[in-house]
Amino acid sequence: MTQDLFNLEGRTALVTGSSRGLGNAIARGLAEAGASVVLNGVNRQACEAAARELASHGFSVRALPFDVTEEVSVTRAFEVLDGEGIAIDILVNNAGIQLRKPIVELAVSEWQRVIDTNLTSAFIVGREAARRMIPRKRGKVVNIGSLMSGLGRATVAPYTAAKGGIKLLTQAMAAEWAAHNIQANAIGPGYMLTDMNQALIDNPDFDGWVKGRTPSRRWGRPEELVGAAVFLSSEASNYVNGQIIYVDGGMSAVL
Repeated sequence: MTQDLFNLEGRTALVTGSSRGLGNAIARGLAEAGASVVLNGVNRQACEAAARELASHGFSVRALPFDVTEEVSVTRAFEVLDGEGIAIDILVNNAGIQLRKPIVELAVSEWQRVIDTNLTSAFIVGREAARRMIPRKRGKVVNIGSLMSGLGRATVAPYTAAKGGIKLLTQAMAAEWAAHNIQANAIGPGYMLTDMNQALIDNPDFDGWVKGRTPSRRWGRPEELVGAAVFLSSEASNYVNGQIIYVDGGMSAVL
């Protein structure tokens, strides 16, 4: 049956940056589709609290706190999973931060922190996941991009560079891993109602700009990424590779 294509029962998903926000919404959606979920965050208490909350609804969930920007922490985390016999079938690279500052005022350390968190982490975690997916001849990698994967905007240069990199990293992953029955794709969220965007949401001018610029005339909700995430994590997308799906209310489609 068609609906079986989207069934994630028997699959395990690791979602980075999933203690809250978009990552948490995606993790919950994957769990509702039947997947066992591994939550990740750099803050142990927040990660474990998020896992307890999901588990209280009857979902199969495990907390795995580690810093996605530190190679040693990532490799150790996968070694822990290996030791527990947990195979990651689905990886969602969601961890990210934002920094709003003009380019001429940016310190190299600030630039590097955003690049490391939003882009380099996807490479490191993706590499470790793929090293284990390749021998099994199956796997799904879903990288979280942005509108900025294809469009620039003032004061967010490192974020834009990182999310542009996510789009091309996704294509590189597809180029190398597709022959191993691994699908690597990306989701490009538009302006979403998240804590990271709270300052923009609270700004009447920016709020008005988003609603006026977006054909849907509103901000997106985190749970509205779930459909695309489940699709790209399921057998329904087995011949979809190297693509980015924009979930942005139509903003990237119009002038």
